[in-house]
This record gives sequence, C-alpha cells and structure tokens, in this order.
Amino acid sequence: MSSLSEADYRCEHGDTICEIRVYEQEVIIVPILLLASFLVTLVFIFLLRFCPEKVDRIRPQASMSAPRRVLHGIDAPPGINVLEHESIALDVPSSYSTFHPPNTYRQKDLSMSVVTPSFASSPPPQPFKPSFTPIVQPRELPRQRLPESFNLVTPLPAAFSLQSDSCVSLYRARMENRNVVLRVLNDSADAVERHNFLGFASFLAQVGPHPFLPELLGVVSLRAPLVTVVEELENRDLLSFLWRCRQDNVDPPCEMTERRIFTMAKQVASALEFLHSKDLIHGNIRARNVLVTKEFTAKLWGLHGVYTRKNQGATQKDDPSMKKWQAPELLAKRPASQSSDVWSFGVFLYEMAALGEAPFAEISVNELLQFHQRGKSLKKPSNCSNMLYSIIKGCCQWKDQDRPSLAEVSRKLLSGEKSASDKVLKASGTVNIEQYLQEAGYGETNNYTVF
Repeated sequence: MSSLSEADYRCEHGDTICEIRVYEQEVIIVPILLLASFLVTLVFIFLLRFCPEKVDRIRPQASMSAPRRVLHGIDAPPGINVLEHESIALDVPSSYSTFHPPNTYRQKDLSMSVVTPSFASSPPPQPFKPSFTPIVQPRELPRQRLPESFNLVTPLPAAFSLQSDSCVSLYRARMENRNVVLRVLNDSADAVERHNFLGFASFLAQVGPHPFLPELLGVVSLRAPLVTVVEELENRDLLSFLWRCRQDNVDPPCEMTERRIFTMAKQVASALEFLHSKDLIHGNIRARNVLVTKEFTAKLWGLHGVYTRKNQGATQKDDPSMKKWQAPELLAKRPASQSSDVWSFGVFLYEMAALGEAPFAEISVNELLQFHQRGKSLKKPSNCSNMLYSIIKGCCQWKDQDRPSLAEVSRKLLSGEKSASDKVLKASGTVNIEQYLQEAGYGETNNYTVF
C-alpha cells in the first residue's frame, strides 16, 4: 500500500495533523537534515575564509599527523594588529610555496605590490630544552587583516646592523606610521636557508617581548619573498654610535656621558637577565650587538647565535672576531655559562667607557688566554670613573665563580647611575676602521656587519 493510500486510510478528510504524522520523514526529517548540512558547510566556509586558525583546531587529528609540513602563524603580542592596511612593495608573482618558491621573482626598484601574504612560522625545529618551552601554535592573524604593502621602501647599506648573512637583504620602510626594517630573504636562498630564516623569526616570537630587545613586528612567510619585520632603531648599533660621539658637529647630535653609560648598561643587563631567565646564553655581548633608539635606549641584539645553539644544538662558534670578548673558559674550549656572559658584559662596559676602542688592543688573539692567565686586566680608560672601572674588573675575573651575578651588576649600575656625571665624554681622534678590525681580531676577511 502506498503512503498516499495509507494516509487516506488512516486520516479523515481535512485532518492536516494526521497527514503530517504520516509524512513525517519526507516533510520534516529529510529537509531538516539537508538544512543542517547546508549550515555546517556554510559555517566551515566562513571559518576557512575569516578564521583559518579555528579550522586547524577542528580538523581531524589523522589529517594533522599526515607527513606534510604544517605552518603555524607568527604574530606580535595579542591585541596588536601590526600589519593592517599595509602591503609589501616587492615585485613578485602571484603565488609561491613557502619552502620551494621558484627562482623567478626579481628585486628591482621595490615599487610594485604583492598579493596579500600570510603569517606563518617555519616547521617546528628541534625541540627546546624543557627549561625553555616554545609556543606550540602562535596566534595567526585573520586573513582579511593581512598586509598588502609597506610604504616608502628603500634599500639599506650592507653594513647596517640587521644583516645576518649574505642571503638576506635589508630595506627601510614605513608601517603603521613608524619606521621598520625589512629583512628579506633573497631568491637565491636554498631550502635550509629558508628554514633557518623562518625558524629564527619563530624563535624571536617564542622568546617574547622585552623593552630592551628589538621588537619583532611580524613575518611574511607563506609567499616569497619571505620577510621579517623588525622595528628600526635610528641610532643603529652602539659601536658606530660611540664612534660618532668621537666626532664634532655630527648630525644628529651624539653625546655620551658617564650617566648614559650606566643607563645603557643597565638596560642591556636587564635584557641579558631576561634571556638567562629562559636558560638562554647570549655568548656574544659587545657594543656592535647592541642597538640604540632615537631616544638613546639600548636594546640587546645578536640573537642569531642564540637561536642556532638552542635550536640546532651547535656549540659556541669559533670566530676569531669574538675572542676579545670571550671569557677564558671559552678560549680554553670549555662550555659557556651565564658567568661567561658576565665576562663579556664587563668588556662591553669597557667599550662604552673607551668610546668604541677595541678591547685588549695590544694583545693578539693567539696570546689572549695566556694574558688572562697572568692575571692581567683591561686598562682603565681615561674617561672611566673608579665606580665603573670596579664593575669592569669585577666582571672580568679569571675564575667564573668570582664574577658577580647579573643581579649584583644591575644593582651596582643603578647605584652608579645615581651619582654619575653628566659631563660629555671626549676621546682623541676618530677611529681608523682598518686598525680597529686588526686590533679587535676580526682578520682581513671579516667585515663590520652586525646581524
């Protein structure tokens, strides 16, 4: 018997309720299921378009375990939309894979726009030690808010203090009414260099913001060219700043006082304590690895070596240009420790007091360890107060257990800042770059580049 004849048989003529009950499956259940499927599909499409980070959370775990690269977003601290209404003005095609971009885009006059890039970090590198827990999945910006271009993009000289290697080019730009520096990975970079470039940016995001570390503003990582956006510090690196302070009538004005030395040193010590609290050893504290803002705030940089050692298990780099700043235990090929950074910090204080002179200038790199073994120390600069020189000597003790902790150094710097003089420090003559490189142990093949 058909449904129709069944309805006629069961229901009286005009009994609508009875007929609906008979046709319940066809009239109610099937349309509701179809409508629910449509709504679920619509919601998923909207999530995919506007909230891709939520899609990642609701995908089946099996798909996440598939053998493929999973990209996670990198962003500034939550609540800060760092790249809204901006775009990167680099000449590139419309689509690229993050890890295998074709070698076709050209870096010409940096005047053309690129399609909206996305934010993502590199695939997870080797896990950190338990004492430093990385962010598993940093928040990703919604796609409709990602940048389209940076404004006023201009190249920076090769010696500018954001260069890390030959595969990175540097540009100054404007973003959200502030100056920024773009670290752009060149199209000649191979897969390992691309991975390291994104891994370093991810590491900076995981370290977290600190008032005396340069601010990471964002990363363009789903389309080539890969870009890291860092705040620009107008006075560049501290070493070149100290050299300018030796000159007369420089523009912008550059004056170093004893009080400013204590203030800057206190800021660098704060950043170094922050790294040590995360079980990170800097290993390369010196004036060229400190950047200076327009307001003369010092910010510690030179973190690429920290990333390499922490993520890739590399040992302390055996670089002749670092030896004048290294503690005796490192010169003797022993492991670095936090007290090794304290030694380097003492040499860094000497650089500031001497307005950029090379430390241990009269000692060759090969004779440096024997020099330290004999109990010799850095000479007192002519502009250096007894208070500052006592801190330098305390940091540069032969035995690491005899060196003060960074907390003790910070207390002494704070005390010295209160009684320091505001008299402008002067030094005779400008620095001869070639002579400096030789005295500092760089060697003929090294150039003066920080990042």
